[in-house]
Amino acid sequence: MSTHTHQAPQGREPLDMDDPGLSRFDIVQEGARRDDIEIVHYEPQVVPGSKAERRLTRTVAAFFLLTGLAATAFLVVYIWWPWQWEPGRGGDNWYTPLLGVTLGIALLGVGFGILTWGKKLLPKEVSIQDRHDQPSSSEDRRITGETMLYMADELGVRRRPLLGASLMAGLAPVGLVAAAPLIGGLIENPHKNNQMFTTGFKPADGKKIRLIREDGRPIRPADVSVGGQLTVFPGVDGGVSNKYADSPTLLIHLRDGDAAESRAANARVGHGDYMWGNFAAFSKICTHAGCPASLYEQQTNRLLCPCHQSQFLITDNAKPVFGPANRRLPQLPLEVDAEGFFVAKSDYTETIGPDFWERP
Repeated sequence: MSTHTHQAPQGREPLDMDDPGLSRFDIVQEGARRDDIEIVHYEPQVVPGSKAERRLTRTVAAFFLLTGLAATAFLVVYIWWPWQWEPGRGGDNWYTPLLGVTLGIALLGVGFGILTWGKKLLPKEVSIQDRHDQPSSSEDRRITGETMLYMADELGVRRRPLLGASLMAGLAPVGLVAAAPLIGGLIENPHKNNQMFTTGFKPADGKKIRLIREDGRPIRPADVSVGGQLTVFPGVDGGVSNKYADSPTLLIHLRDGDAAESRAANARVGHGDYMWGNFAAFSKICTHAGCPASLYEQQTNRLLCPCHQSQFLITDNAKPVFGPANRRLPQLPLEVDAEGFFVAKSDYTETIGPDFWERP
C-alpha cells in the first residue's frame, strides 16, 4: 500500500510545470500548495488489483445493477401495468405499491453504491487550506484541469471498467424514471374514451340513466321529502362502485320559494330546464380538492364540504360563497321517465371535481 505525505519546506520554490518528469499527482500537489492547500495525508484504501479491490468493485457494481433493474421495473409498471379499476380483476390495486417499491429500491441501490464507492474505494485524504483571493493564471488553469483528471483517475473507472458499465446501466434507467411522469401523457392518451369529461350518467345506446340509491333501487319524487336530500348514483352496472367514483350526486327537494329562486338562477346561466319541479341535483365532488361535499344545511340552502369548509349556495347554481373552492358544483339535468322514476336528462354538461389544464 503506497502513501503520499508532504511537509512544505520554508521558502520552497514552485515546481517547473514543464518538467516532463512530473507525475500527475506531483502537479496536483503543486496546485494545492499554490492554492495554500497542504495535502498532509493521502492514502489509498485498497491495493490496486488486489482481491479486496475486486470484491468491493463487484459490490458497488451489484448495487448499480440493482438500481438499473429496479428503475427498469418502475418504467415497465408505469407504462404497461393496468391501473384503471375493473371489477373482478384486482391487479390495478398493485399499481401504486409497485411504483413505490421499485422506485425505492432504485434509489436505495444508487445510494448504497455511491456510499460504498466513496467510503471503501476512494483514497483517504487530509488537507489544510488557507483562505485567499487571487486571480487565476494559465498555470493555475492547467493545474485545475490536471486535478480534475487525477480525480477521475482515482475514481478508478478506467482501471475498473465494471464500475463504469454498471454505473451507466444503473443510472440510465433512473434518468428515464425522472422523465417518465413528464412524458407520461405522450405514452398513452390521457383522454382515452373521454373519461375526464363523462360520468356514469352519460346516456347509453340512447337510453337515459336512472338515479338510484346505494342499494340499487330507483327513486321517485315522492321518496324525497320537502327540504330533504338524498345521495344518488347512476343506474348502471357498477354505478355505486369506485368505477364511477366521479358520479355521486346530491338530489335535493327544495321548498317552493327556494325552488323559484333556484330556477331564476338557472335561467341566468342557460340552465333553465335542469330542474324537475322543485328538485335539483348537484355533483357531490367538491371543485376544490375532490372531497365529498355532503353536509346540506336545509335552512340556508348551503352545501358544506367538510375537508376545507367550502360552502356552496344551492339556490344560486351551487356557487361557492365561502372557503377555497372557486368554481360552482356542476348541476345534473333532471326529468322523470314514463314509470315515474328520476332519470338524468343528459350527462353533466360541466366537468366534475377539481380543475385541470384541459377543462373547458
